[in-house]
Amino acid sequence: MAMAEKPKKGNQLNIELPEDIAQGVYSNLAIITHSSSEFVLDFVRIMPGVPKAKVKSRIVLTPEHAKRLLMALQDNVKKFESMYGQIKNADKPGGPILPMSFGGPPAEA
Repeated sequence: MAMAEKPKKGNQLNIELPEDIAQGVYSNLAIITHSSSEFVLDFVRIMPGVPKAKVKSRIVLTPEHAKRLLMALQDNVKKFESMYGQIKNADKPGGPILPMSFGGPPAEA
């Protein structure tokens, strides 16, 4: 079953969302790595002028689930853009380029 699909009747899943998790974690950078058996998504919050950032959340997925997530994100972006207009892509030529340091000192890895 794809992530965007609703469970069929009789096949319902009760998902609990604890209050501390419901608030979410803000991230403005995702780092994605993979091996032959898993994808690792590290979500980071970088701040202007701060040369160091910490991973705020890490999600580990199977390759199959990573592909389902990709398809669900693509579907949701299409729905979003049909309602609110095209999302600007900073990677396109002529688009704004946001430096990793946000104008602060350069970061080191």
